[in-house]
Amino acid sequence: MPQVIEPGDFLVFQLEAGYGLLRVLGSEGDDGDKVWHLAAYRDLFLDVDSAEQAVNNAQLTVELPHVALTNRAFESTQVAKLTNAPLDNTLGAWQAGGSTPIQDRSIRLLLGLR
Repeated sequence: MPQVIEPGDFLVFQLEAGYGLLRVLGSEGDDGDKVWHLAAYRDLFLDVDSAEQAVNNAQLTVELPHVALTNRAFESTQVAKLTNAPLDNTLGAWQAGGSTPIQDRSIRLLLGLR
């Protein structure tokens, strides 16, 4: 059963030697033409429990405050939902920010993590 991903979700993704975090700001379009709006964090974690603890303690450093990914680019990195929290005005401001180029590269490449 596919995950339901909603605005405000914190998503964890695995790297070779740890884990990274994303935050869903929103999405637009549907199915294959969907565009995902995300924030990406600089912090890397040794395990999922450490990532979840950092989310709960709000101890995160934003690396990319807003990136727009094609559905293909978003799905190229497997993610798991940690939790959901309401978006604050800073992270929710992407909608009023004008046009953002839509990336078709994985979030790992955009963060410089290979």
